[in-house]
Amino acid sequence: MSSFDEFGNGSASPSDISTNKWKAVCSYLGILILIPLLLGGDSTFAKYHAKQGLNVFILYVLSGIVSYIPFLPFDGLISGVAYFSALILSIIGIINAVQGNMKPLPLIGHIRIF
Repeated sequence: MSSFDEFGNGSASPSDISTNKWKAVCSYLGILILIPLLLGGDSTFAKYHAKQGLNVFILYVLSGIVSYIPFLPFDGLISGVAYFSALILSIIGIINAVQGNMKPLPLIGHIRIF
C-alpha cells in the first residue's frame, strides 16, 4: 500500500522496494524505462519511478530535438542546458531509487504524463 504526503513524497512496502529497486533504477537510464513499465507489475515503487523517469526521458528527447532546430537562436546552449539538467535529474532519481525513497524530482517531478 502506498501513501503520499502534501509534498508528493510517497512510501511503499519494504518488500516492494527491495524486490523492485533495480527496476526503479532502470527508469532513469534512457530507453531502459521500458523495463519498469513492462515488468513493474503492480509495484507502486517501480511505477512511481517509471513515471518520474518518463519525465526525464522526455527532457532528454526534447534536448535532442532542440539541437536540430536550425533557426532557433542559441540552440546549442538551450539543448546543452536541457541535456545537463536531464543528466542531473537522472542521478537524483537513481539515488532516490537506491535509497528506497519516493520523492518527486526537482522542477519536473510533479508533472504527470500518465
